[in-house]
Amino acid sequence: MSELRAGHEAADARFSGRAWALLLVMCGAIFLEGIDVAMLNVAVPSIRAELGLSTGTAQWVISAYVLGYGGFMLLGGRCADVFGRRRVFLAGLTVFVVFSGVGGFADEGWVLILARFVTGVAAAFMTPAGLSIITTSFAAGDQRNRALVIYGATGAAGFTLGLVMGGLLTEVDWRWVFFAPVILGLLILVAGYLLIRRDQVPVRLTRRFDLAGAVTVTSGMVALVYSMVHIGDPDDRAWALVALGAAAVLLTAFVLVERRVSEPLLRPGLLRNRTLVRADTTAALFAGGFVGFQFVAALYLQELRGWSAIETGLAFLVMGLDLLLAPVLTPGLVRRFGTTRIILAGCVQVTVGYVLFLRVQADWDYLDMLPTLALVGVAFALVYGPLTSEATGRVPEAEQGVAGALLNTSIQFGAAFGLAAVTSVLVAAGDDGPITMSGYRDALLAPTLMAVAATAVIASGLRRRE
Repeated sequence: MSELRAGHEAADARFSGRAWALLLVMCGAIFLEGIDVAMLNVAVPSIRAELGLSTGTAQWVISAYVLGYGGFMLLGGRCADVFGRRRVFLAGLTVFVVFSGVGGFADEGWVLILARFVTGVAAAFMTPAGLSIITTSFAAGDQRNRALVIYGATGAAGFTLGLVMGGLLTEVDWRWVFFAPVILGLLILVAGYLLIRRDQVPVRLTRRFDLAGAVTVTSGMVALVYSMVHIGDPDDRAWALVALGAAAVLLTAFVLVERRVSEPLLRPGLLRNRTLVRADTTAALFAGGFVGFQFVAALYLQELRGWSAIETGLAFLVMGLDLLLAPVLTPGLVRRFGTTRIILAGCVQVTVGYVLFLRVQADWDYLDMLPTLALVGVAFALVYGPLTSEATGRVPEAEQGVAGALLNTSIQFGAAFGLAAVTSVLVAAGDDGPITMSGYRDALLAPTLMAVAATAVIASGLRRRE
């Protein structure tokens, strides 16, 4: 009987040719979003040198994207549910492609930062729409879990392989870090028009759309992300505190609005889903630790060690292990042990990796760094796909867009917090000159602590069998 059941599960998990093609389009979109962020981390030193940006201003090249992405994500997810997933996905991808090109032509810091903000807003509409297309196009169970694991692994691979691609492209010209996504994005856009089934939702505003909730939550999210990315900068700390207060007022207003409207942007009961909240919290901490580690490691290799952008990118290549391992290894592990245990194993691995890197020295060989980089790559294979499945698996189809938005909002808030934490330490360490080795070690404590917290949060899920 067990062999027969296993055979049925394997059959259920198979995809048709059209299903594979659709999944490839969605994976291409999340890969595009991943490499877009990762390539910038490697390219920032070159951008800063050419455009004459300070360390605090240079981090805005990344933070502006996070601000737009995290601030508009819930609105993007709800728009996908209300106005049509295909429509919102393709519109978001179009704007993403256009403003990636604008960033490549920027000659001043403010133009580049503005382009990154708009690109982030576009991703806030594109990404939850893409995730909800998967969750509503594949049958619940093994088939959907397999699709989500592959999708999550591709997104994680975008983060890691983007470091390598960023190094290679920056060696030619940092502007290609912006032009390359335009080429890939256009290919995905054409394929999306052909393969994604047409929406049944009419193109018009309806009573179902909670405009007051959209305005209050988006404004509150933008203010909250702004406060997070600026709280570590002494020159902007006062404005960061003002933004934090504004965020508290706006998000309180959002809660009050959602309790009164008949069709809320975010149904309050959705946040009583323990599995969703636990997965989103873990995702925020895991992503924050990785983005913070990635930023510090790139600066350490290029500014302290004098490595080139291409050498830095190749050094991170081993973290692309997740692209090879996740589609092959992770689905079977999830079927056998469940998502919670697999995510926990990945969080433990990444924690060990960061702890090992706390001993970093100015004369380390690549072999000294390799254990951490390999552990991070394998951790991605174990964490990202299962987290996507965990966060959306117990949510009704009509709210899949919002559920995907909550997950990605959590990731972006985590990224903003991780980046703000390490930037504040690095800025303080470099006040009187170049950042010292002890400054880099102090900054690495932030991603380590976030990884420990992620491990504790996901471990709490073992107390109750889901």
